[in-house]
Amino acid sequence: MAEKMSVGSVLADAKAGLVVFLVALPLCLGVALASKADPFAGLIAGVVGGIVVAILSGSHTSVSGPAAGLTAIVAAQLLILKEYPIFLLAVVLAGVIQIGLGLARAGFLAAFIPNSVIQGLLAAIGVILVLKQIPHLVGDDQDPEGDMSFDQPDQQSTFSELLQLVDEAKLGPAVIGLTSIAILFAWGRWKLLKNSPVPSALVIVVFGVVVNLLFRTLGGDWAIGPKQLVDVPIADSFGQFFGFFRLPDFGQFGNSKVYVAAFTIAAVASLETLLNLEAVDKLDPRQRESPPSRELLAQGVGNVVSGMIGGLPITSVIVRSSVNINAGARTKLSAIVHGVLILGSVALLPIYLNLIPESCLAAILFMTGLKLASYTLAKRMWNAGRNQFVPFIVTVVAIVLTDLLIGVLIGLAIALANILRSNAGRPIRKFVEQHIGGVVVRIELANQVSFLNRAALNGALQEVPRGGHVLLDAQNTDYIDPDILELIRTFRDQIGPERGIEVSLVGFKDRYQLQDQTQYVDYSTRELQTTMTPLQILQLLREGHERTRTNRRLTRDFARQMTATAAGQHPLAVVVSCIDSRTPAEILFDLGVGDIFSVRLAGNVSSRKVLGSVEYGCAVAGAKLILVLGHTRCGAVTAAVERSCAAEPFHEAPDGDHIHFIVDDIRPSLTADTATEWRAASAEEKYAVVDAVARRNVLRVVETMLNDSQPIRKLVFEGKVAIVGALYDVTTGEMEYLVSQGVNAEAAAQS
Repeated sequence: MAEKMSVGSVLADAKAGLVVFLVALPLCLGVALASKADPFAGLIAGVVGGIVVAILSGSHTSVSGPAAGLTAIVAAQLLILKEYPIFLLAVVLAGVIQIGLGLARAGFLAAFIPNSVIQGLLAAIGVILVLKQIPHLVGDDQDPEGDMSFDQPDQQSTFSELLQLVDEAKLGPAVIGLTSIAILFAWGRWKLLKNSPVPSALVIVVFGVVVNLLFRTLGGDWAIGPKQLVDVPIADSFGQFFGFFRLPDFGQFGNSKVYVAAFTIAAVASLETLLNLEAVDKLDPRQRESPPSRELLAQGVGNVVSGMIGGLPITSVIVRSSVNINAGARTKLSAIVHGVLILGSVALLPIYLNLIPESCLAAILFMTGLKLASYTLAKRMWNAGRNQFVPFIVTVVAIVLTDLLIGVLIGLAIALANILRSNAGRPIRKFVEQHIGGVVVRIELANQVSFLNRAALNGALQEVPRGGHVLLDAQNTDYIDPDILELIRTFRDQIGPERGIEVSLVGFKDRYQLQDQTQYVDYSTRELQTTMTPLQILQLLREGHERTRTNRRLTRDFARQMTATAAGQHPLAVVVSCIDSRTPAEILFDLGVGDIFSVRLAGNVSSRKVLGSVEYGCAVAGAKLILVLGHTRCGAVTAAVERSCAAEPFHEAPDGDHIHFIVDDIRPSLTADTATEWRAASAEEKYAVVDAVARRNVLRVVETMLNDSQPIRKLVFEGKVAIVGALYDVTTGEMEYLVSQGVNAEAAAQS
């Protein structure tokens, strides 16, 4: 969401732009020196990045300029191309390439950069800023301010330079630097100063200049030498100033080395820009997203302009951007202000800029580094788990010990390895399902199944036992690699048949040229109905309910079941249950089409028509189990209790002409104490009264069926049919088995 322009936002951006200008000035010079280029080339890049790129960019907080991450690239290409104008041509061509990438919407690549690497980049920049600024804080300025690599141009490393500080520290710069840190520390914690309209960085710079002039009068060890001060090139005239600008050598278009340099600069600058853009957006307190393709386009135009007038390559720079955000920037106006200030001050005020001690500017960067490399960030990444923390810490260490580009690439490699390992190890989920026809190994394919998943899928297929069934489920899959499809075809047509394994497929899209087919039996057949015992059917229902309760329902081909059962049905059980919407037997017991006869009526009561349906299901259709299924909080039972326990009897049923038939069938399940318990019970306790009646009603219905139906009693006595009563709890999903008639002691023990 764009920030609305207001007086407050303009003032905030102006203040932030001033702070960024103060920090960017020595960085522009330092990057140029570290790149073995003319210092003014770094200033040109800073101006172009601050004005041209900022105007075209869609980012609110990113600040562009000459990047420390490109110093090694620039130095190498200057050595290869030999002449600076030839190098400038490569910069222009690199900008053209970036414009092409922006127009081609290549910024989408930013979405593939893992968060762990981005966070590692931020923390690493913070660590480097702290380590690199310590020497500058105390006056050891042999290494250029803008260098961020582990191996420094002064033949030292980040750590070795810290070890020699005792010998190299200078009294004057050290006093200014350490005092500046103390001021900044207090500024961030003293509310009066923190809310001051005057930016702390400006106070630090003014303080540094005043103390520098004071120390000059003291002389000796207090005096600050030229190497410890900002060193902006000074022109004696406007003619000499414009002489600092250089033009590319367009006569080198036929030089192949120029194109190699251009592609190298474009690739590295684009990668660094996308990385920094993602990192800056994460720092933005308003959490705005910057369009990456537009940023590539803006950077490309910036590099064309910079190369045309003698500047270094440009990228989005995380150091300046983080300083910008910490300084309170709201829109890209702050970046534009910083660019204008660089241009104006270098052209008009170079003498005064050269009075600024680098140690006071180092203090600003040092405090920025502390904010980036925070303990809170490290702890958050640690708590996120191993897959987040390992790429994070590897990125941090790699950047600190090498440079930004190499470190990020190492972090990306580790993150990619983690992703590949995770995908290779878990491309599938395997379930062992107990279908009516037997055990089926169901292998559920992931949303994206690549060639990296081949080994894991092959291993899962090899584990299917000989003579077994395997179901490959692609219902939730959007993409399957051709190598995986070939593996499936080979197993289906060759390996599976050789081992007696039947392969079923479901959910495969037409383009895969694999037709869905179900080889195993997932509905009741005459053979199954004949061979299964009542105890086995009861166990089948128990297992089905457990699958439903734990949300592990079987994968079924309902279209195939409808076709297969169209000519006839062979139900395994007859379930007498309530019409309550929460108790459909097929769902509760995870059953398919044709597996049971379902008799549903309010209160699961018995009647002549119910008995006729049950007799038909067992004696004619061959079902071997009768399940009387009641449930808790039953509405029909509640109506029966309310009517029976009312102070005055119901003479008519105002809510229906025939409900009393159901109520009258349930009333025998009430006891003499029911009315007393009901009248004394609270609203919650009434549920317990209803559930107790429902439980007795199930037992009474089982007894009634045995007493009133001679065919059912005979089938139960002969062991051909079993009758079981159960109560389903609608609040917990649990099933309580109350009574079993016609099954052996093992079933009774299970119930």
